[in-house]
Amino acid sequence: MTVTVSPAPPGRTSTGGAGTGTAGSGALRALTAHRGRLIGVGTALALVLGGVFLGGGSWPGALAVDVSGPLGRSSDWIIDNRDSHPLFLYFFGHVSNLVVVSVRAVYLLLLAAGWAGVTAGVGLVAWRVAGVRLALASVAAFAACGLLGMWVPTMQTLALMVVAVAASVLLGGLLGLAAGLSDRMHRLLRPVLDTMQVLPAFAYLLPVVLVFGIGVPAAVLATVVYAAPPMARLTALGLRGADPGVMEAAESLGATGRQRLLTARLPLARKELLLGINQSIMMALGMAVIASVIGAGGLGDRVYQALASVDVGAALAAGTPVVLLAVVLDRVTAAAGRRIGTAPDPRATLGRVVALVVTAAVALAGHVSDRLSWPAAWTVDVAGPVNGAVDWMTGHLYSGVPVVGGTADWAGRFTTWVLNPLRDGLQWLPWWAVLLGVGALALLIGTWRTAATAVLAMAAIGVLGVWGPALDTLSQVLAAVSVTLLVGVALGIAAARGDRLGRALRPVLDVFQTLPQFVYLIPVVALFGVGRAPAVAAAVVYALPAVVRITAQGVRAVDPAALESARSLGATGRQQLFQVQLPLARPALLLAVNQGVVLVLAVVVIGGLVGGGALGYDAVFGLARGDLATGLVAGAAMVCLGLTLDRVTQPTERRDLTVKGA
Repeated sequence: MTVTVSPAPPGRTSTGGAGTGTAGSGALRALTAHRGRLIGVGTALALVLGGVFLGGGSWPGALAVDVSGPLGRSSDWIIDNRDSHPLFLYFFGHVSNLVVVSVRAVYLLLLAAGWAGVTAGVGLVAWRVAGVRLALASVAAFAACGLLGMWVPTMQTLALMVVAVAASVLLGGLLGLAAGLSDRMHRLLRPVLDTMQVLPAFAYLLPVVLVFGIGVPAAVLATVVYAAPPMARLTALGLRGADPGVMEAAESLGATGRQRLLTARLPLARKELLLGINQSIMMALGMAVIASVIGAGGLGDRVYQALASVDVGAALAAGTPVVLLAVVLDRVTAAAGRRIGTAPDPRATLGRVVALVVTAAVALAGHVSDRLSWPAAWTVDVAGPVNGAVDWMTGHLYSGVPVVGGTADWAGRFTTWVLNPLRDGLQWLPWWAVLLGVGALALLIGTWRTAATAVLAMAAIGVLGVWGPALDTLSQVLAAVSVTLLVGVALGIAAARGDRLGRALRPVLDVFQTLPQFVYLIPVVALFGVGRAPAVAAAVVYALPAVVRITAQGVRAVDPAALESARSLGATGRQQLFQVQLPLARPALLLAVNQGVVLVLAVVVIGGLVGGGALGYDAVFGLARGDLATGLVAGAAMVCLGLTLDRVTQPTERRDLTVKGA
């Protein structure tokens, strides 16, 4: 074995001879090789010393800071001055009016086009972008919205979506442009975007409601905050990843900075920009139901009302159009992205004109015949049969099932044997032991900087005074992530190794990824009752598709040459999986763990609505009662918890020595 050591930087001389350099590099290599053992020994020693000098117990009250007073005074000031202060009258008031006018204009335009005009327009756009098959699927999707009796709520949601996505794309594009052109802005915006994506929706709904009140403006602006970060990240990624050769050629031709941006950087980043739009649409649709809590109306309001009355049929009837909208918009934007870079069709302009003329003609025909609204006779009641099926499942599966027991028994056993011991164990640990464990885990897979960030984020939870509820939430997250990984990794491997199963799973995963988060809670509550177990079950169902997809993609992406070499050496299928595919797919598997944690954390908060308790309940309670201190503190603690879990599940590259075999 030989060790390759980088030469000293120019202008710096070595004070020792070759033997000294070899000895130093050998010692460093030995430290790197035994890194895990050293961290383990250091952690064990620190635990002993901590037990002797610090003792046990929860987070000490002397190290906590009460922020309820300042936040309460801020909330009172906003409420008292919302109708008189110039900031609200001449800035926030104009923003609110602009949002209302924009949403109303789009909604009236959709109503004026009528159901036939909207359906024809969507179908023709899909035909021009992606072909006949997707056009027919788009028409069928919008027709299904009408058949379910949800045409008007669908148009309300679509109008809000158009305005919110347009604002998200504009805001995210500007932020991404700044981050893509400036390293300093990129470093400044990265933690801001991280916080925006990790902060639970219920936490930032409250300040938005305090400023704008209940209604459409608050819903749109909350959706913009939620949907803008993906656009900003992907825009920055596309601009920063522009081909250096092309940029150098443009600069050598005397192009100014503005010309290089418009003629080189932006065209080269078109795919990333379109992917950013796609992701903003998906995020905005996911927020549509949550925003119904603050007056968004539309499909989200129907889903929320169904949740309040545990009406699974009504929730399915309102949630299905959200899924259909998401699938259609996802497929259309993805198809548009695939067409970027292909040769332009000379008939494209004519096709657009024909599509516009046909849409206008269909809309005019609807006006003449006075059939703008979806005919009431063309609706199908699915709530009754669905509720009947749910009642049967509840009556036959909830309890009393021979041998295996009912779903209520499963929930009770899971709570007794898994959730309670995990929560009690975490809360029994001394606070310094938790911080030490977090730091050791982060250091094992990352750097000292990663470990410091994780420890500081966890310590911030204690400083905020919510140490106990945060550990309760952490126990639910750990339990949900464990179940998600067990099921998701197994399904992902099976889907990657079997094309038939992969094709069968794809539409199921599409539906589960686009179904609103609230919809998961209703059948889960019907089957499992109210408590922490239903919250965990909903989180598992929500996070499972992402884990399955990432795992399957990672296993499929393994170099075929490595598999061929293993087969030529006589390796069995099991040996190929465990000794070749899984080790080579390790980065994808770690990403699956990371994404599973983030998605589970998002739904565990919503689980506060069905008895999940802990930080989720605090966030929901703060929104319901207008308690800014409780809601924001819970949201900030969730951000810190998410940051901690992200750092201990996502490896960071370390600057180790390169070792080559001789």
